[in-house]
Formats: sequence, C-alpha cells, structure tokens
Amino acid sequence: MTDLSALSERAHRIRRYALRMGEVQGQGYIGQALGWADVLAAAYGHAMNYRPEDPRWEGRDRFLLSHGHYAIAFYAALIEAGIVPEEELETYGSDDSRLPMSGMATYTPGMEMSGGSLGQGLPIAVGMALGLRHKGSASFVYNSMSDGELDEGSTWEAAMSAAHHGLGNLICLVDINNQQADGASGKVLGFEPLADKWAAFGWHVQRVDGNDLPAVVAAFDAAKNLKVAKPRVILFDTLMGKGVPFLETRDKNHFIRVDPPEWQQAIDHLDQNRP
Repeated sequence: MTDLSALSERAHRIRRYALRMGEVQGQGYIGQALGWADVLAAAYGHAMNYRPEDPRWEGRDRFLLSHGHYAIAFYAALIEAGIVPEEELETYGSDDSRLPMSGMATYTPGMEMSGGSLGQGLPIAVGMALGLRHKGSASFVYNSMSDGELDEGSTWEAAMSAAHHGLGNLICLVDINNQQADGASGKVLGFEPLADKWAAFGWHVQRVDGNDLPAVVAAFDAAKNLKVAKPRVILFDTLMGKGVPFLETRDKNHFIRVDPPEWQQAIDHLDQNRP
C-alpha cells in the first residue's frame, strides 16, 4: 500500500531543497521546481526502480530530464532519493560543482542525458526504450518534459515512432504549467486539445492534476500496469510556484529572481503548510 503521507513529506523536502539551492545563486527555475515536486516525489518515492548507491545499475528505470532547465528540481529529487549528498546543494551552479544550472549527464550521478535543447528527450527515450526491449529488460524509460517542448517537431516525430514500435516500456511525463520563456505556452503556440492529439498519435493518455499527489500516484500505477504494447503519456497540469503564495501569483515566473529576505520567507511558507 502506498504511504501518501510519506510521499507528501518527500515532495515537501524536494521543494525545500530546491529553494535552498536557489538561494545559493539568488535566482533560478524555482517556479517549475515547486510545481513539479509532487511528480518527482511519486517517481522516485513510488514508481521507479533504482539503487541510490549504484546510479548506473543496469536494472534501473531510466529517468530522462529533457527540460534541462528543471535541473534544480531534479537535483532536489536526487538528494531526496539518496543519490546525491545533501551537502552538495550548497555548490549549486558553482565552478566544479556536480550540480550545474542545466542538466549535464557527465557531471551528475543519476542524470541520464544532457538536456536543455528542448525536444531532444523524447527521441532519446525512444532509442533507449528500443534498446532495453532488445535486451529483454523489464526496465521503464521515463521522459520528463515541458509543455514548451510541444512546439518542437522532433517531439512529435518521436511520438509517432514510439507508437509505431509499440514501446510499452516508455512513459512520457509532460508538465503543463502553460508558461515558457516567451510567455504563456498556449499563446506562443496553441497545443489543445492535447489529450486528443497524443491519442491520435497512438499513445495511452492520462491527464491529471500534477499537484494532487493521490492522482499522480494513481496515474503512475495505471501507466506501469497497462497491458497493451503502446507508449504511455501522463499530462500533468501544475501550478508554478506551488506552495509559496507570493511566487504562485507572479505574472512572470519562468525564471525567478528573489530578493535575499524572500528566500527564508518562501521556506517559512512551505514549513507552515507542510503535510
């Protein structure tokens, strides 16, 4: 039975770690980290197979951070998972750190790809899923991506390829926060009706509130347990800055600069409303 209380604590700590890293640089992709924390908590605390002491274990599930600018959120999840020591968060974004501001596989244990050039994660995930299937592996490949990547043609080419090959070991996780660098994602390039589009490409589709932890866990379980040879996508509607009211309501929170006193205020908000 899933311990939702323990997962809520995981999500709380992931948000807290992200804020502490953001304070090191005074800025960062904090809005995404706070919004995506519940999904990461469910992935690393419930759904995925991995060994913290051996990040390259062959039997692991693979988690691809296609949206490399979410690295601050991912590092927080790796710290919570025991793959990266907590004390390293103080080095975030610094010279010679294993935690650069954008995800790079050559630096960070547990990082499967170097992300940041959006639209690359799903094509890589398709290749990994095919390779694992040829090996007879039972491992899943999870591709974490943003709604801004729906603008990229490579995403849809990969989606078509995954369905063609019947990749039942591929689960795509899409953060629908409706914001990217140039403004609201839906206004930069409209993507609705999104669930219908993925279904038309041959995927099993779920759409849930990405900040409703029981719904997130149920979606992971349904995706893993589906007895059909087709790729699966979970569309998560999330709130940027989730858990910190003065960040939730900012008009522009794709990349946040926070005044020094506000970092502690943000942590205090989280702690006052912890599960």
